Amino acid sequence: QVQLVESGGGSERAGGSLRLSCAASGRILSIATMGWYRQAPGKQRELVSVITRVGNTDYADSVKGRFTISRDNSKNTVYLQMNSLKPEDTAVYYCNADVVSWTSRNEYWGQGTQVTVSS
Repeated sequence: QVQLVESGGGSERAGGSLRLSCAASGRILSIATMGWYRQAPGKQRELVSVITRVGNTDYADSVKGRFTISRDNSKNTVYLQMNSLKPEDTAVYYCNADVVSWTSRNEYWGQGTQVTVSS
């Protein structure tokens, strides 16, 4: 069993910054890709950013240059630094992890954290 716990969401004005964290715990041998997704009201969940275990990253075009993903493998934690926030960044942000245990490999999701950006 693996749990992903997100923190750091909240409300911010346009142009401000927020930092999200997601810590994985449980039966973990290693974690391959970790990432952040978001879902705005009435829209489908979309990829924000992903990072591999060795630090290769990818970003949605809408957040390139504003958001930075990072991870601490020793803590099984992934971060998302969000700068120059825009109202269109408002969404529930979900953490995702590709977890390898001693007997299986599965994808896990966090419970989501709300990010609200006002103009």
